[in-house]
Amino acid sequence: MPVTRIDGINLSYDEHGSGEPVVMVTGTGAPGRVWRSHQVPALKRAGYRAITVDNRGIAPSDPCPDGFSLADMVADVVGLIEHLGTTPCRVVGFSLGAIVVQELLLARPALVSQAVLMATTGRADTLLRAMSEADIELADSGIRLPPRYAAYVQAMQNLSPETLGDEERLQDWLGVFELSGVDTSAVRGQLGLEMIPDRLREYRNIRVPCLVIGFADDLIVRPALAREVAAAIPTATYTEIPGCGHYGYLEKPEAVNSAIVDFFAAGPKQ
Repeated sequence: MPVTRIDGINLSYDEHGSGEPVVMVTGTGAPGRVWRSHQVPALKRAGYRAITVDNRGIAPSDPCPDGFSLADMVADVVGLIEHLGTTPCRVVGFSLGAIVVQELLLARPALVSQAVLMATTGRADTLLRAMSEADIELADSGIRLPPRYAAYVQAMQNLSPETLGDEERLQDWLGVFELSGVDTSAVRGQLGLEMIPDRLREYRNIRVPCLVIGFADDLIVRPALAREVAAAIPTATYTEIPGCGHYGYLEKPEAVNSAIVDFFAAGPKQ
């Protein structure tokens, strides 16, 4: 896994396949490897080179214990794209990663030919702000939730009723969550970065072709928030995937992958 010096820190990334690059930016607390099970194979089959990133704060990238900003994360992606040397390129972002990509499209639009924004928002509403503040308070308290309890909470927050009602699938998910639970104190620097002011007016200036994907049963970033982003960006189209929650790209990977690949195949029409 390569590590490069970008924006004053060591940033870890990985490359899969060959062809035109697609840079993939994850959400809060997630390592780049979350894309490997489903999205990376689909992009490779479609002839793309998938570049997954461990955002600052996620090992083996630098932890940056003194804190950092959303602008720092945007600068990291800018630096990585420039380091790769192939511009413009395609970019995919999920949740906090999608917000990073949206700000990238404003700051350095020439670096991106097409963008996919999943489970995204253009403003922190009351529920999103309450969730973020609660996560920060938990991280700062030093309390570590028991793994089984944390897995149950993660399932309730991030999975759809369809998955929660399938006992066999749910048991598998609970096992994964229990083994891979995120210690919020370990990713403290990323917490709260999604609490952005209303940016929808600024997003009207984005001209890069975008696909906004909402997940119908998402309780973290409700699909209405994603639809607001799609409505604000003049070059955006919107699609909503049914039967999945916040982790829709893992719950319904075939539908998500098809939407991404079809969008890319249509080309950067403006």
